[in-house]
Amino acid sequence: MITAAETKKRFIDDPQWWKIALMDFVDDFRFHKDPVAVKERFETGDEQRDAVLAGVIETLCDEMNISIPKWLESVPSCRQPYFLSGYESLKATAIVESPVRFRLRKVFVMENFLFRV
Repeated sequence: MITAAETKKRFIDDPQWWKIALMDFVDDFRFHKDPVAVKERFETGDEQRDAVLAGVIETLCDEMNISIPKWLESVPSCRQPYFLSGYESLKATAIVESPVRFRLRKVFVMENFLFRV
């Protein structure tokens, strides 16, 4: 089972491929549905990626009816809006479609961001 802390360590160790580590976590958490994966807080220090990971955890916990860990309250939101796609033309769509847990953290993604095949 992949934990949130291990995922954040992968972000740090291989920043070019952080989104792969994130989606590995998403797949694994959905498979195991084990709250232990998010019990331990992750190391913070990258405002945007911290907010993305926190938003993912909160969204998945809501999806699976798992209590959201209290320690996530200490992970700050982005100071400025963060549009994960990076495309100017998708900003308006991301603002409208972004799931609530991401919007609360000023992270904007498309509604299918966590959809997996």
